[in-house]
Amino acid sequence: MSTLPPTTSGVARPDADREWLADLVDDGPAGRHAVRLLREVLLRSTRHQIWRLRDLLPGAGAAELEDLAQQCADDAVVAVLQRLSTFEGRSRFTTWAYKFGVNIAGVAVRRQAWRHREILLPDALDWHIDPAPTPDALAGAADLARALEAAISRELTPHQRRILLSLVVEQVPIDVLAERLGSTRNALYKTLHDARRKLRAALIASGHLDNRPDRSIP
Repeated sequence: MSTLPPTTSGVARPDADREWLADLVDDGPAGRHAVRLLREVLLRSTRHQIWRLRDLLPGAGAAELEDLAQQCADDAVVAVLQRLSTFEGRSRFTTWAYKFGVNIAGVAVRRQAWRHREILLPDALDWHIDPAPTPDALAGAADLARALEAAISRELTPHQRRILLSLVVEQVPIDVLAERLGSTRNALYKTLHDARRKLRAALIASGHLDNRPDRSIP
């Protein structure tokens, strides 16, 4: 069984992919061996991602980063095994699996970075203006900013406003925010979805957005 790292060549190898899939659902020695090889692939991905994002964890030493990578690799193995049926063969199996490690490690690093930070739930936008815009860009941005700020203040409930600004502007990880508020990811996603829908409708009504279908809002 191949454990080659992901490739960008786009060339899939159906035989190797079928071997991975067959072995990973095997209850015997072949299955256990395949899981060990899968974890090696995923550990490479989690180590890579955690090292890439290490500046978000300035107080973490090499041992702590390695421990986090190992934990993320374990979580990624579970995630891949649970999603085997969704593999469509559009890329190598290892490339497909590698992304699970990258995503899980990225979430873990951001969650860790916010662990001891105070989360302020803002009630209003705090704009950061480009210090050297063109006159036309400045005028257009200022007009849109005023319209958006008014829509956020007028159209959203206090709860929707705080969730939107925390997730979108402050970039608080949704898992961290859900934990701090005693809520769930799904509940916060629903709040964010409703807030975006209201803002889009308000900006269309004010002429700041075209009335085109938004694929991100069903």
